[in-house]
Amino acid sequence: MSTIDFKPLVDTRFQLGEGPVYDEDRDSLWFCDIVARTLNRISLSNKQLESWDFPSEVCSLGLARSGKLVIALRKEVVIFDPDQGTSETIATIEPDMPETRLNDGKVGPDGAFWVGSMDDRSTKEPIASLYRVDPAGKVERKVDGLVISNGLAFSADGMSLFHSDTRGPWIDRWRFDKATGTITERQRIAILDDTIGRPDGGATDAEGCYWSAGVSAARLNRFSAEGKLIESYPVPVASPTMPCFGGPGLGTIILTSLRHQRPQKLLEDYPLTGSVVFANSPVIGAPVSRFRNI
Repeated sequence: MSTIDFKPLVDTRFQLGEGPVYDEDRDSLWFCDIVARTLNRISLSNKQLESWDFPSEVCSLGLARSGKLVIALRKEVVIFDPDQGTSETIATIEPDMPETRLNDGKVGPDGAFWVGSMDDRSTKEPIASLYRVDPAGKVERKVDGLVISNGLAFSADGMSLFHSDTRGPWIDRWRFDKATGTITERQRIAILDDTIGRPDGGATDAEGCYWSAGVSAARLNRFSAEGKLIESYPVPVASPTMPCFGGPGLGTIILTSLRHQRPQKLLEDYPLTGSVVFANSPVIGAPVSRFRNI
């Protein structure tokens, strides 16, 4: 069995680390702690940690061309200027559905922010959706009937969109038109379970493969574009939430994790749970896109 030697990026345990994005202009990692309602940045050169507080859950994020960030809060998509500490709301999503909140999001090759929602109740139903938010703030529902929309990632050539439902638990691949943001030819490429790892956040590599955080299994799974499980790596955190690639040449793999409400025995077995961990990657990552014209 192959292994990856993960180590903590900083000596901090986050409650619900999610949405890691590497910012090559700042050589920094951005990520959120959803339940702590914070946006966080770690400099990869000196490991300095900075945080910004928000009035609601900070659910996911992406980079914008200007250096600002596009961020999904509980019900809003905002543009955040980290230098000024100011936010501007550009879209409101599912305001009439108190049982849902926004969840995983990522900027696509079309320059739009793709973000899904989830049923935030303990008893969950397929009432969530996947949305596309363009730079003008226009919201378009793309997929409905979801329980926990997750796992968004785009292939290096910009022609495929990967998407999962953590409670499905499945992974789909769509044909993606990066000129228009149209998705077609949906294919269910994998159906998972608790042992393999229910699919949480995802990322893609330069070889066309899809990496999925196996949140229920302390594993990081690498699938071919057709859904074949190529590698399943054990990780030192009980509940990994999302991988991303960063560092020089995108040769580092970084993984966030969930500590909030984990059983004490699990925390004893995996004391790094809640950490952001990193390692040299066996493959180069695919670059992520930036929010267009902002």
